[in-house]
Amino acid sequence: MDNKLKKILSELQCELVAERNLVNPEAVSWLQYDILSLLRIKAYLPKELSKHLGISKSTLSKNLAGLHTLGYISQKPDQLDRREMITDLTEKGQNFLTETDNKHNELLVDAQASLTNEEQQLFAQLSEKFVSELRERRLSNCTK
Repeated sequence: MDNKLKKILSELQCELVAERNLVNPEAVSWLQYDILSLLRIKAYLPKELSKHLGISKSTLSKNLAGLHTLGYISQKPDQLDRREMITDLTEKGQNFLTETDNKHNELLVDAQASLTNEEQQLFAQLSEKFVSELRERRLSNCTK
């Protein structure tokens, strides 16, 4: 079962990457997409973003620069500490995420067509458990 699970996890990742590439003409990286997704929720300080994503500040800085060049984010000084920069989405960044949301809706329709209601519920439950475990492990490693 270990080999089968490993194989299907790899195949699922490859398929999701292929699907993402269909709506990603400017080649936004996985990490940059994750940054944009977090910024959709709220504006962040870079130190908050790097901690949440489990990456170094230099890696974050490089990716923020790329997103800024694409016009997907803006940065302005924090009102409490003017040395810190608050990072937020621009309208162009919001539009990019809306387009990817439309692709996510297509994936939902595909999942609903290929899985029964019970299978959908089980898939969602197990995926949520797995995602939660991955996130917890990553975030706990950041605090060490």
